[in-house]
Amino acid sequence: MNGLLTDLYELTMAAGYFECGKAGEKATFEVTIRRLPAHRNYAVVAGIPQVVDYLLNLSFTAEEIDYMRGLPQFAQVSAGFFDYLRDFRFTGDLFAVPEGTLLFAGEPALTIRAPIIEAQIPETYVLSTVTFQTLIASKAARCATAAASRPVVEFGTRRAHTPEAGTLGARAAYLGGCAGTSNTLAGFRYGIPVMGTAAHSWVMSFPCETDAFRKLQRVLGPATVHLLDTYDTLEGARRAASLGGPMWGVRLDSGDFDALSRQVRAILDKAGHTGAKIMVSGDLDEYRIRDLVASGAPIDSFGVGTELATSADAPHMSAIYKMVELEICGIKRFTAKFSPDKNSVPGAKQVFRDVARDVPRDVIARSGECGSGEALLRPIILGGRLVEPLPTLAQARDRAARSIADLPAALRQLEVAEPWPVIQSRELRALVGQTRSNLLP
Repeated sequence: MNGLLTDLYELTMAAGYFECGKAGEKATFEVTIRRLPAHRNYAVVAGIPQVVDYLLNLSFTAEEIDYMRGLPQFAQVSAGFFDYLRDFRFTGDLFAVPEGTLLFAGEPALTIRAPIIEAQIPETYVLSTVTFQTLIASKAARCATAAASRPVVEFGTRRAHTPEAGTLGARAAYLGGCAGTSNTLAGFRYGIPVMGTAAHSWVMSFPCETDAFRKLQRVLGPATVHLLDTYDTLEGARRAASLGGPMWGVRLDSGDFDALSRQVRAILDKAGHTGAKIMVSGDLDEYRIRDLVASGAPIDSFGVGTELATSADAPHMSAIYKMVELEICGIKRFTAKFSPDKNSVPGAKQVFRDVARDVPRDVIARSGECGSGEALLRPIILGGRLVEPLPTLAQARDRAARSIADLPAALRQLEVAEPWPVIQSRELRALVGQTRSNLLP
């Protein structure tokens, strides 16, 4: 894994740690959701397998080290640091919540404990991959909830910020509740169902729309989905219906989906295609999906692209990667940031989700405390080695679905509701006070 895929200050700090003799100090960092994204009642954690792959394969090539040597920021750095990088590997520990876990504001998603340089360098990659995929998974969960059991298909790779973002986004969307994706690589790489048949260009490549439909049906048979709105949507529906079967159904990509779906349904039914389905796509989000479902429109599935692949209404998340402990010669020092609006909480932590109470809640406790309910952070890498098999994508998707279904009804809605109760344990609150008094004059 490319060691340069990080911000420069991670590497200048690494050099500084080395030159100051701090390379042997063991640091603990946590990724914490400081605040939930806009309009969100929960976050669906995704991206943990990519973090694991990164940590297990993190290294520097000779070419990368030579590049660093040539940067002015490293002009005063000794040759010993670059020799250190040649054999660099992650030898520390990773604790994380399973993918598909729901988290709330203030809760840690993962903990990295390692020699300080090994713990510092991953910050950029870890934050990037976890926050991006968590945003997409959370958006997908909202779309799937709004669709009320009708399938939602992820269509967004062409609108994603890079093709790889589109592929990882398709994975996260499936984890969050989408039924499939148009991204073929995501289907191949992750076993996600892939969906799609033809675009407007197929229809426009033939002189006659009926001929285009007929030829597509000849190639794809029962998998055929006719795209109706290249010219005239209702006339397109009549032409598709006149061909007989087999076909999966039709897709509407523009116009008044409520009115058009009712008219197209009537055309299909009159022609005997009562089993043909109607999919709609085009500038959809969870709110438009909810309105269409509430109206009773005869729509069988939804294709969501731009709004999902970019998490358009909430394209960023306030997550932080902060040092919470430092161990020097066996002596542990707790660390925290106390600046207004950007504070952090000292000490390695555990989150206990207690749903057996009359009022379910989460308790953020110190690592090693006993608590009631499920302990969410689990060991994944210890001493640089994978110790716990990761959940499969199907298992993570199921975990997300079950967790969302178990939420109070208000938290499943699209509007912001009273937050899920999250408190700190007595021991953690005491540590915060102690650390503050030790660090501030």
